[in-house]
Amino acid sequence: MKPLVLFAHGKESGPWGSKIKHLAAIAEHHGAQVLSPDYSDLLSDAQDRIDRLLALSLPAHERLVLVGSSMGAYVSCMASQSLKPDGLFLLAPAFGLPGYAVQHPVPHARRTCVVMGWQDEVVPVEGVVEFAKTHRTTLHLLDADHRLQTVLPELGELFNLFLQRVLA
Repeated sequence: MKPLVLFAHGKESGPWGSKIKHLAAIAEHHGAQVLSPDYSDLLSDAQDRIDRLLALSLPAHERLVLVGSSMGAYVSCMASQSLKPDGLFLLAPAFGLPGYAVQHPVPHARRTCVVMGWQDEVVPVEGVVEFAKTHRTTLHLLDADHRLQTVLPELGELFNLFLQRVLA
């Protein structure tokens, strides 16, 4: 049985954007199955996305890693309360923003890593730093904006190291 890496894309992106493609290739290199559901028909409703993720019939797996970007990171963190993944990899998580039912979600994973851009124009960096401090998660602050596109190689290196630890 293989590990499963389950991606949740952001509010205005799709299931196979450049960031997910890049990270999915790394996950496959680690022998993982990859799943990236399409939430684009649920653009602004995080709870509908959480419900869809939790209703998925997941393939058999030995370990579960949830990866989310922006709203997808919020969705992954909230879903972790039910799914209890081995790993939670959160990119520019949409925490503390208006319109989200839970302003301070609690991660439920064996290992959690957060990657954030110093120049994020959507999510305030301070709230994410506070999240990482409160939950004692690994936090990487990179010189990038909300999309993290300019640091894709570095993001890939961080994800590779994360998977080495979680899937060991």
